[in-house]
Amino acid sequence: MNRTARVSGTIPAPPGPRSADGARAAARSTDADGTEDAVIPGGDSVVPGEDAVIPGAGPTGPTLRPGERATVRLREDGPQDESEPPRYAPEWLQLREPVDAAARAHDLLDPLRVRLADLPGRSGLIVHDVGCGTGSMGRWLAPRLDGAQHWILHDRDPYLLHFAAVTGPRSAADGSRVTVEARRGDVARLTPDALAGASLVTASALLDVLDREEVETLAAACTGAGCPALLTLSVAGRVELTPSDPLDQEITEAFNAHQRRGGLLGPDAVTAAAEAFSERGATVRIQPSPWRLGPGEAALTVQWLRGWVGAAVEQRPELKARAERYLRERLAACEAGELHVVVHHSDLLALPRPAAGGARA
Repeated sequence: MNRTARVSGTIPAPPGPRSADGARAAARSTDADGTEDAVIPGGDSVVPGEDAVIPGAGPTGPTLRPGERATVRLREDGPQDESEPPRYAPEWLQLREPVDAAARAHDLLDPLRVRLADLPGRSGLIVHDVGCGTGSMGRWLAPRLDGAQHWILHDRDPYLLHFAAVTGPRSAADGSRVTVEARRGDVARLTPDALAGASLVTASALLDVLDREEVETLAAACTGAGCPALLTLSVAGRVELTPSDPLDQEITEAFNAHQRRGGLLGPDAVTAAAEAFSERGATVRIQPSPWRLGPGEAALTVQWLRGWVGAAVEQRPELKARAERYLRERLAACEAGELHVVVHHSDLLALPRPAAGGARA
């Protein structure tokens, strides 16, 4: 698919709870004997038939291969399977969008604006958004940049691409026009030639599902084209829960090990990317971009908890019995409005040297 879309419409509202009260109801279920139980995604359901987690929040489908994320296949081994179910539901992406927007590192925008303003002969920005999902990065960033923009959205899921295209930003910070083009397919074979004329490459929650070779490829493509890269919301491997629990650290370590399966970088991704860009002459800036989840984000917290604990149990099945108790208590605290969570992420801005002959827009 390769087209320019008129930006209109909205993402369908998720079928699950959208309010804190609704999330609290979804956070619990009651057995016939009146006791409340929890579900470990990917394991045997303690509450039979309950849909434990929105796809994308945890390990609900087939394990990803190295070099593959839920909405972008970075290595294409053959024809795309049209019947393959999506691993990211738009409901999950919509649920996390406001928290993502609040978390992204605004301090990286000023140096990015300076670089983009210095592009010679600029008639407009061309932005490649890799693994765009429902297009949240464009909706966040385009209204914060001046000048006409053309966003090229890359994703493997045609359903997500459709909504990314029709709900994309309409105008830039100064009122200039923003257009959107959706492209489905393999985006792994990035080369400097593929990015010729690009002003910026963006991605959210992508680096941590790449391996080292793929990060090197991404860095080589961007630096070879002299194209800046803004890569946001990569997991940092640290979580803070208040009140604390003795099992917090063990769950965190198991989750981090799950993130590194199959050679993926997981929480080591930002360090690896910084090294890859720096070695190729780029200036790299890193800023924290933590999720801060409290009673007002209960719907997201419920889904995140189930996915986080589920991944830990998938990595270490011997945790299952203790993890069920842990998840039950955490969901109860969330229901009561007593749970606060900080999920640490990092944003990275890489500013390569301009390509020979000057960057073009």
